[in-house]
Amino acid sequence: MQRHRHGENPWRVRVDDDSGRPRGAGVLLDGRHVLTCAHVVAEAGASPDTADAHVRVTSAVCRPEWSVTARIEPGEWVYRNRTRRGDVALLRLDEPAPCDGGTRLWQAPVSGGRVRVYGFPRLEENGIGVDAEMAGSGSREGEWAQLNPVHGGRPWIERGFSGSGVVALDGDFAGRVVGIVVADFVDGDARAAWMLPTETVRGYLPGLEPYVQGAPTACLLPAGAAPPHHGLDDPLRLTLTQELVRLLSGGWSGTVVLTGGATETGTSWLVRLVRTADPVARAAISDLELSTAPRHTVLRLGSVDAAYDARGRTTAQVRHYLADRFGFPHDAADLLHRLTHRTPPVCLVLARVDRSAEPESLLRDLLRPLALRARTRGVRLVLGFDAAPPPGLPYEVALGSDMVDHPVDEDPPGPVPREDACETVERLSGAEDDASSLYARWGLSFLPSPRLPPRRAPQLRVRLAVAKGPGAHAELAAIAAAARSALREVAGAERELGRLVGRYDDLLHELEVHRVRARDAFGAEDAGLAARYGSATGPLRTVPVDLKAAQTAVAQYRDEVHRRIEQARRDSRGEV
Repeated sequence: MQRHRHGENPWRVRVDDDSGRPRGAGVLLDGRHVLTCAHVVAEAGASPDTADAHVRVTSAVCRPEWSVTARIEPGEWVYRNRTRRGDVALLRLDEPAPCDGGTRLWQAPVSGGRVRVYGFPRLEENGIGVDAEMAGSGSREGEWAQLNPVHGGRPWIERGFSGSGVVALDGDFAGRVVGIVVADFVDGDARAAWMLPTETVRGYLPGLEPYVQGAPTACLLPAGAAPPHHGLDDPLRLTLTQELVRLLSGGWSGTVVLTGGATETGTSWLVRLVRTADPVARAAISDLELSTAPRHTVLRLGSVDAAYDARGRTTAQVRHYLADRFGFPHDAADLLHRLTHRTPPVCLVLARVDRSAEPESLLRDLLRPLALRARTRGVRLVLGFDAAPPPGLPYEVALGSDMVDHPVDEDPPGPVPREDACETVERLSGAEDDASSLYARWGLSFLPSPRLPPRRAPQLRVRLAVAKGPGAHAELAAIAAAARSALREVAGAERELGRLVGRYDDLLHELEVHRVRARDAFGAEDAGLAARYGSATGPLRTVPVDLKAAQTAVAQYRDEVHRRIEQARRDSRGEV
C-alpha cells in the first residue's frame, strides 16, 4: 500500500460534482468537515432541498490522491444569490478523509496585507496559486472584503477559485487561513475578487465554532446585549458620527478623544458606527439600511481593526485582547512596538478607558505612549472616556457631546451670520489638512519633532450642527472666533516647521558650496577633506535631523576648507 504523503497546505481540497468535474475549492477542517461556498455546492448539484444529493471532495496535494463524497451539514448553508452576502456551506464527509492535514480558521484584520489563494481553473485541475492584496471594502453594501491583484500580467482569481482558503503571507498571521474566496471580477484589465472573512463565516455557520481561533473585531457590547436602538435622527449623534467617519476614512492618522458617554449601551453612536465596519455585525445590517444611511455614516468593511470596551478590564486583559486580535504572542513585552510598526497601520478603538479596572496603569503603560506615536506611525487611535480625558494625554482631535454644553473659550466681538461661521470653520479645516500634509512630509525630520496643535474644525462643525434656537447668534460668533484663533495657531505651527525646513535647506546649500570650493582647490580625491565632508553630511542624513548638531558639523567643515585654502595660498607665496 502506498504511503500517504502531504504536500504544502494539505487542507487544500477540490470540490467536484458527482461525475468528477471540478466546481471549486474547499478548506479541510478535520477528517470529517470541509468549508466551501454555497454556490460551489449548488453548481455541483447539491442543496439542502435536494434529498440524498452529494458532492465529491478530492485532495489537491496529497499522494496518493483521495476522493470522498460529502453532504451539507444540516443548518450549515447560507446562499443569497446575486448579492455580496453569505455564500457559505459546511460539508460533512460520508467517511473519514485519509488525511489529518486539517487547518484552523483565524479571525484577523482584513484592512490590508498580502495573501495567497489556490484554486482550480478550467485548465488546471491540480490547482494554481495567485497572490493578492486585501483591501477591506469600498462598497457600502454587502459583507465581502475585496482582493486586488499584486502583479499585472499574471494568473488571477477566476471560476474555480471559489471556496479556496485565503492564506496570509506576511505579518503575524503569515501561513494562517483568514477567510475564503467567494467571487471574482474581470473586466478587461480591471481585476478584483472578493473574500468572506473568517468572522463573517463564523457568524453564519454555528458548526464552524470549534475550528475558529483569534479575537473578534469588536468587543464593545456585553454578551447578549442588543445593538444601539437609536438612529441618526439626532443632529448631535449624526454630526459626531460624520466627523469620525471623515477622520477614519481618509489618510488621516492620530488620536481622537471621545467624551460624554459615546459608548453608552443602547444609545451609542460609536457602537453603531463600528458595527458598519465589523464583519460579524455587518452581516446583520441590511443593504437597504447601509445604502440609505446619511452621507459619512458608514465605514468601509474592515476599516476598524479592533474595538474593545475597557470598562472593568485590567491592563493585562486589554493587552491580551490586542495580542489575540493582531496575532501577537500573549507574553509579548513589545506590544507597543508591534502595534506602532504593524503594516498596514492599525485602526484601534478603545472605549470607556476611564472606567477600566486600572485606568492609570492602562494609560501610563499602553495608551499614552501609543497616543504619542499614533500620528507619526500612521496609527488611527480612538479613545473613549465617559468623563474628561486625563491631563497630559496627547491627541489630535477631541469630539464629544459634553463639549457642546460648554461655551467656546473665546470672547466673540459680536453677532456673526451662520454662513460666515461655516465659511471660517471650513477655511480652518482646509488649513488643518494642509498643515497635516506638510507635517506628514517633514514633521518627523527634525529633532525635537514639532507637534501640530489639535484639530479644532471637527468639534466646531459639531457645534455648528446644533447651534440653533435661542442663543444661536452668540454661539455662532463664538465658533467663528474660535476658528480664527485656531487658524492663527495653525499658521504659527506651519511657520515654525517652515523655518526648520528652511534652515535645513540652507545647511545643505552651504555644505555644497564648500564642497565645490574644496574640489576646485584640491580635487575630489583629497582624503582629509573627504573624511571631513562625510562627518558633516552625517547629521544631515540622520533622521530625525538635529539641526544644532548639523549646524556645528557644517561649520567645522566650512572652517577646515577655509583653513586649507588659506594655508595653500600662504604656501604658494612662500609664507610661513
